[in-house]
Parts: sequence; C-alpha cells; structure tokens
Amino acid sequence: MFLHGFYASGQCVPAAALREAFEGKAHVLTPDLPLHPHDAIKLIREICDKEKPDVLVGNSCGSFYAQMISPIVGIPALLGNPHFKMSDFLRERIGNHQYKSPRADGKQDFTIDKQLICEFEELEAHQFDCCNISNKDRVWGLFGEEDTLAHFEPLFLKHYMNSYHFPGGHTPTAEQFKTWYCPLIEKLIAGATC
Repeated sequence: MFLHGFYASGQCVPAAALREAFEGKAHVLTPDLPLHPHDAIKLIREICDKEKPDVLVGNSCGSFYAQMISPIVGIPALLGNPHFKMSDFLRERIGNHQYKSPRADGKQDFTIDKQLICEFEELEAHQFDCCNISNKDRVWGLFGEEDTLAHFEPLFLKHYMNSYHFPGGHTPTAEQFKTWYCPLIEKLIAGATC
C-alpha cells in the first residue's frame, strides 16, 4: 500500500509508478488520504485490517503515517523522504491550497489552519512510541540526496537501522521510483514472507 505526501493523492506520480512496476505481480493500493491526520491513520488502519498489505510505502507525510502504523499492524515499511515535523511544514503554509494530483472525490481545494497544525503536533509528540527492538530492521528509510524539504535521516537513525539514498529530490520521478524504491520494496516483501 502506498501512502502519498501531504499535497498529493493516490493518483500522484510515485503511486502510478508503483502500480505500473508491480502490474501483474501484486495488487497495489493507493488510497487518497484524508487531510486530517487522525482520519488518515484511521483509514490506513482500516485498509490494513481488511486488505492485509505486505508492505507500507510512504512518501513525505505518508512516511510519517507509515512509521507510526507499521509496528502496530506488524507490516514492514519503506519511508521515502519521511517528514517527521509536519507541523513545522504546515505552519509556513497557512491558507487555502490545491492538491497537486486529482483525488477520487473530485475535491481539489483544502485549507491549512491552526487546528490542523495542532492535530499534527499531537501525533508528532508520540510518533515513535511504538518503535522497539523488534521492528528496528523492518522500517527502512530512503532519502533523496537533493531533497530540500525534509532532512530527517539523523532522527530516523535514532530509531531504525536501514537507511538508503537515491539521487533525487523530495518527490521522486516515476523513473527514480522504479529504480530506487521498487527494489527495496521487493526486498521488504521477500523478508516479510520468509
């Protein structure tokens, strides 16, 4: 299951690249995540309980969610450019915005306000609570060497062991996703089924 970034949707470039790369090999879930973080986590948990995915793959805010949910549901995760301080990211962007890729419900407009920032702050305070010795090697990080938005590899390495790099920015291109993300996803799936 792919969990997209904050401004994206389940139709974003990385989601499409993942579906294409695994066509005929696996059923890829790419849901549109709700704006509010508690709603997003609830939806992800419901999908995990129903669909039982082999791996969670996130980008940016989606990685923030994947990191919290992975140890709870017992599913390995690949965190692409995880953004562990979403409240800081949002604080600089208060106001009206549009999603950068189409959403299934057709709603493209959303608003960042103080309440939304507070909701993310609440989760950030406890985001590593479920990290423990048994899942330190089941959550992997993949960091773009040209990422200008999220610089959280040092924080990631305080909690997890497997960190990788790719020559790209915060949101990978389709080709970067297929070249760098997909092989790691395949390794995580193989490890989960052994």
